[in-house]
This record gives sequence, structure tokens and C-alpha cells, in this order.
Amino acid sequence: MLPAERREQILRAVRAGTTQVGQLADAFGVSEMTVRRDLGDLEREGKLTRVHGGAVGATAERPFAEIAVERFEQKDVIGAFAAASIAEGQTVLLDVGTTTLQLARHLRGRSLTVITSNLAVYEELLPEESIELVLLGGVVRRNYRSLVGVVAEDALRQLRADVAFLGASGIEDDFSVVDTTMVEVPIKRAMMAAAARSVLLVDSEKFRMRGVVRVCHAQDLDAIVTDTGVAAETRSELERAGVEVLVAGVA
Repeated sequence: MLPAERREQILRAVRAGTTQVGQLADAFGVSEMTVRRDLGDLEREGKLTRVHGGAVGATAERPFAEIAVERFEQKDVIGAFAAASIAEGQTVLLDVGTTTLQLARHLRGRSLTVITSNLAVYEELLPEESIELVLLGGVVRRNYRSLVGVVAEDALRQLRADVAFLGASGIEDDFSVVDTTMVEVPIKRAMMAAAARSVLLVDSEKFRMRGVVRVCHAQDLDAIVTDTGVAAETRSELERAGVEVLVAGVA
């Protein structure tokens, strides 16, 4: 990775909430001295502010409500498709994210158990008395409406589900599933470990987006649900790698 590219990735990580020098060094496989030098360069450019032991972003993370309206139609069709795959009585894990929120909106009136770290999902399903709703504990990320940290991770180790529906920031060219927020990654991995089946919900734009932390490889998933905007060649490559690709909106 070129130094300029690394600095850009470090900036994204800091804006997403990873602020400690040691964490950044581990994430990017470089020395703490290198991270401090990069942070100094970014501070001189006015992109972040150095603090003791790390840095804070000069630009705040985008609000959940702002992200929720982007590519809304694609997210809604993916959510509806995923909801239709869930059998009555199943136990479902729902990850943070705006596409999993759309899935939750299609679960109204169903008889299910839903376990989630997504506060927007919790609020959506709270009036649904037919749904047994389990909210993970943990530290609240107010801006992105989620619960993270060791309390949430420990809770997931005690739970079992039929299926986990996950979100991600992007899918790399080698089909690595990536996220921009480091504190969310352990929750995603714990959900995968707790579920008999793991399904990634990503609209086609996510195949052109990147992150700073690798969550898993696409082959570690049981299926990916996406929309019709994904290139046929990409779908074929995933299927040759053993990944089931389900295209919402296609009969």
C-alpha cells in the first residue's frame, strides 16, 4: 500500500471511530511511529486533530438517517427478498445497517425471534407483539444507532440463531467483505459464529466501495443477496468460488 493510500485509509478509520495509535498500527500492519507520522501529516492538512495516544476526525461520521435514504429502492427490494426467505418461528440475527432495517420493516406481523445490535431495527419492531425481540447490550454508537463492545460480543457467544443477516461497507476485488468501522467488525464475526447460516445483504453499489477492515471472505458466507445492478461476470466469479448469489427482483 502506498503511503498516500495508507493515510487516506487511516483518515477513514479515525472518522469511523478508531482513534488509538496502537489500534491503527495493528490494523494497517505498520509501526506506531509510522502511524504517528501519518497522523501528523493529516493534521497539517487539516483533516484531523491529534490527541494523546491517537487522533479524532475533523469530519464527523455521516448520520444513519442520511445513509438510509441512499439507494433506498435497492435496499428495500433486497430487504423484502431476504424477509421472504425466513420461516415462521425462526430465530434471526440482524446486524447494524440500513439494508437490515429494510429487512426488519418486512417482518411486521411475523412470528419470529429477532436478535439485534441495530437500535433502528429495535425501534421498528418494538410494536410487533408477535416478534420476540432480543436487544444486545453494549456501548451505544449514537450516530449510527448500534451497540458494540465486549458486552455485545459476550452476549452473542451465549446465543444461537437460524440465520444472521449482515451488512458491510463494501466488497473488494478479491471478494473480501470489508467495513469502515473497526468496532463493528467483532460484532459481525460473532453473529456469523452464532448463526447456522450467514447471509450478506449488499446493494450493487457496494461492489464498488471499500473499507478499512476485512470482516471475512465471501466464501465464509452461505449467501449474498444483492440487486440486479451486479454485473453477470461478478456473479459468475462468486458462484465459481462457491458463493450462492441471490438477486432480488429476479423471479
